[in-house]
Amino acid sequence: MQIVIASTNPVKVNAVKTAFCQLFPDRTLRFESIPSQSGVAEQPMSMAETKQGAFNRVTFCQQQIPCADFYLAIEAGIERFDYGAATCAYIVISNNVQFSIGRSAELPIPNVIFQQLNPDTELGTIMDRLFQTENIKQKGGAMSLLTNGNASRESVYVQAIILAMAPFLHQKLFCA
Repeated sequence: MQIVIASTNPVKVNAVKTAFCQLFPDRTLRFESIPSQSGVAEQPMSMAETKQGAFNRVTFCQQQIPCADFYLAIEAGIERFDYGAATCAYIVISNNVQFSIGRSAELPIPNVIFQQLNPDTELGTIMDRLFQTENIKQKGGAMSLLTNGNASRESVYVQAIILAMAPFLHQKLFCA
């Protein structure tokens, strides 16, 4: 089974590998990670923009490698909701016939951090500056920093990927 991952970020790649190995323990899996452009801002500032970025990445991968079994993109974004700012990621998975969309758990973002964000300044950059880390977005992310290491980007992404795979695992139920 070939799975194309629309990112070379090690956190996203490892999350996809972990999820698919759990879902298909008896299958031979081949993973290919390719850099892809989201077509949205470096820091998506709405859930609509975040979801669109994930769709754009999957579409790009389908054009590059047309015959894979699955294509998967993870796009993280942030939005100010009526209850405060939060970040989460959209998961878009395709098998060239159908799409499944999922979302990760949300992480509340302090207002002092949200106020520093803009479409050109990613959350990871602000977190690195605030917590004196380096390239946290390719490690535990803001999730790890703000939960004292009890959650990470990867752990949250694995769960979201597994949940988003439900329509592929039970196609008859979802097509009824």
